[in-house]
Order: sequence, then C-alpha cells, then structure tokens
Amino acid sequence: MALRVGDKIPNFAAIDTNGDLFDSNEIIGKKPVVIYFYPKDDTPVCTAQACSFRDQYEDFKNLGAEVIGISGDSLKSHVAFANKHQLPFILLSDFDNKIRKSFGVPNDYFGLVPGRSTYVANKNGTIQLIFDSTSGKIHIKKALEILKTM
Repeated sequence: MALRVGDKIPNFAAIDTNGDLFDSNEIIGKKPVVIYFYPKDDTPVCTAQACSFRDQYEDFKNLGAEVIGISGDSLKSHVAFANKHQLPFILLSDFDNKIRKSFGVPNDYFGLVPGRSTYVANKNGTIQLIFDSTSGKIHIKKALEILKTM
C-alpha cells in the first residue's frame, strides 16, 4: 500500500556512496527530509533532477532539511554518478527495490520504468508532500515550497 500525506516515513537501511550503511533512524524524526526516488543514474531527466537538487542543496540545508536520492542502481553506479556531477547529498542503492516497495512508489510508462516520486517529511518524520511527476526539475520547486511552510 502506498504511503500518503500524514503517514510516517518507514524505517529503512541501505548502502550509501561512501560504502557505509545508512540507517534512516539517524535522520528521520530528527530533521526535515526530502527523499526522492528516481529511475536511473546518468539518464537525461534523472541527471537534470539530481543537478537541480545539487544546485539548490544549500537552500535545503538552510531550511534544516536533508536530501536523499534513491534508485535501484548499484553502489558502483551511484559513486560514479555522484562523483561525475559533484552531488553533495546522500544517494542510496535500493538494488532489491525494498525501499521503493515500502513507500509504494508506482512505476511509470505502463509499469516499465521505476517511478519518480518525492516525499517531504517534517522533523517528526510525518509526510507533508508526495509529488509524482516524470518531469524531474519540478520536484525541487515543490519540495522547497513545502519546506518553507514548515
């Protein structure tokens, strides 16, 4: 079942680009968070979305929020993607799609491509916004708008 506004972000763990185990309990419930699911590293829309989050990362930090990008790509792919585009935020490898399934992120394009969804939660871990769109850059604008109201 898909998460909805008002639900709590579920606990999850995954390997980050430093090769460390990321535990959501270290951030969720302590500060606002923007979790965005995207289909694939180094594709045009995903790269534009990641670079937009990068370019406005300080705006997110100034609002006290952390940004976390999640896709099913391998750790090796994430490391190359983060290094190539100087991504300052957390990227997590969800190679088995457990995190995606726990959020209920739908697939796009007739179920053929992993969906693109952004979840914004307040410092208590309660979801304030869920935004689904195949257009990557709009996610940044929507996330910042809701963070400014919290």
